[in-house]
Amino acid sequence: MSRIVVISGGLGSPSSTRVLSDDIVARLRDALALKGEDLDAQIVELRELAHPITDAMLTGFPTGDLARVVEDVAEADALVVVSPTFSASISELVKSFFDILEPGTVTGKPVLLAATGGTERHSLMIDFAMRPLFSYLGALPVRTGVFAATSDFGGAGAVSLEGRVAQAADELADAMVGAPRKAKDDDFVDFATLLRR
Repeated sequence: MSRIVVISGGLGSPSSTRVLSDDIVARLRDALALKGEDLDAQIVELRELAHPITDAMLTGFPTGDLARVVEDVAEADALVVVSPTFSASISELVKSFFDILEPGTVTGKPVLLAATGGTERHSLMIDFAMRPLFSYLGALPVRTGVFAATSDFGGAGAVSLEGRVAQAADELADAMVGAPRKAKDDDFVDFATLLRR
C-alpha cells in the first residue's frame, strides 16, 4: 500500500485547486494499480488549517489537527502539492505550511507539483516558485509539473490537462515504486550473529 498526502491550497469551497487535486489522485491510483500497488490518499485542505498554521508560525510548533497532518506528511511515501497562483507565485498559505515543518521532514520524498491560475501566463510559477522551494527542502520533485488555467477546465483545454496530469502521475508512480522502502526494526541483523554462522 502506497501512502500519499495531498496538500491542497485552494481558498474556496469548492475550488479549482481541489478539483485538480482529485484528478491527480484518480490518475495516480490508476498508475499505481498498473504496478500492482494500492493507494491510500489523504487530501488536506489547508484553508481549514489557516489559523493553526498562523499559530504555529508564532509559537514555533503545530498543535491539534495540524500536528497530526505534519506527522502524516512525515510518514507519507510521497506528496502532491497543489497551490493556487497569487501574484505569479505560490500561495502564502501553502508556503507557510511548509515553513512550519522541521528540517528534514520531506527530505528524499517524491513530490508532484501542481498549480491553478486564471491564465496560462502564470504557468512558469511551478518552475520559478514551487520547484526551488521543494528542492531547498530536500524533496524530489518529479519532472512534470501540472499547471491548470481556468480555460483547462472543460472544452478542448481539458484534453491537454488530462495528458499533463497523466504524465505527472505516471512519473510520481514510478518514483514511488522505485523509491527505497522504509526500514523496519526486523530489517536489521546483529553482526555478532552473522559472524557466528
